Amino acid sequence: MLASAQRRRSDVYRVGMVIPLQGPGGIFGPSCMAVSELARRELNSGAGFDGREVQLEFIDGGRAPKVVAADVSAMVDAGRLDAVSGWHISSIRRHLAPIVRGRIPYVYTSLYEGGEISSNVYCSGESPEQQIYPAMRWLRDHYGVRSWFVVGADYIWPLRTHQLIEQFAAALGVDIVGSSFVPMGHADDPQLPVAAARSGCQAVLTLLVGQDAVDFHRHFAALDLHHRILRFSPLMEENMLFACGAETTENLFASAAYFRALNTESSLRFIGSYVDANGYEAPALNNMAESCYQGVYALSHLARRAGGLDPARCDARIDGLEFDSPRGIVRFDGNQARQQIYLAQASGLDFEVVATL
Repeated sequence: MLASAQRRRSDVYRVGMVIPLQGPGGIFGPSCMAVSELARRELNSGAGFDGREVQLEFIDGGRAPKVVAADVSAMVDAGRLDAVSGWHISSIRRHLAPIVRGRIPYVYTSLYEGGEISSNVYCSGESPEQQIYPAMRWLRDHYGVRSWFVVGADYIWPLRTHQLIEQFAAALGVDIVGSSFVPMGHADDPQLPVAAARSGCQAVLTLLVGQDAVDFHRHFAALDLHHRILRFSPLMEENMLFACGAETTENLFASAAYFRALNTESSLRFIGSYVDANGYEAPALNNMAESCYQGVYALSHLARRAGGLDPARCDARIDGLEFDSPRGIVRFDGNQARQQIYLAQASGLDFEVVATL
């Protein structure tokens, strides 16, 4: 209790940003860090968090979930963190949720499988109902896609999402003709696209993270499958396009609440601030990085609404919280954010937004 009292009286508010700095998701790390720092500088140029200076501590979320959880637990026990946020996989969220319960707020920024109800955990990312179902419907209606093959990593987000995709397919009158799931870090296998092609599918839905997706798309294009089989992913961003190469991105679609190519006032203002702070050679803006910016700001809005960030008061005040962001208006229904989702098509090394879902 003494440590908690000292933390509340502190003039500093410390946010642990759990971000992958290695492994398949490490490709997002530099962008996530740069954008998080932008949010910190902007907030500290004003009132910070309810009058307290914001400090960030980056925690490598590319390690094993139990290792990450042990580090965060030790930091919370020592009074070194006042909140947790950042983009990381659902396996880590499931280990962190019990640690923060009743102690500190946790804004989880990644797209995820849905269903998180833990106290003190606020999910600001996209869910499959928001992100995948309307994209499958749009691709059915505009490209005639009626048969899908699913490729994913073997952990909770892809596995649970695959179950939902089967329900979506039934509702849309389309077929799931096969699937393959591999451990993270093991998608560099030419047989994965071969299995998809042999299924006779019209499109492949990929639930792979970072470098794993890059490896899959390279092999897919090396077999010339990209000319005749469409690909769609809820987790595909600008760094991954660069890594894949322009020659691989034909017939590749993605859905998300934010793309760098999003031509809205809030998005363009965000890009301008990012370039002013980091220069034109800064890490590429993308959905994962922007989600970290949104996570830091969600904590600041929650602080104002709750009159501070006392965990005992946050749950009662999050429902209905609404604020503007680079992705547009974000509104919390319960602990889950609702936001506009866009469908984009890869065009060389960038995306072109083709539909509002």
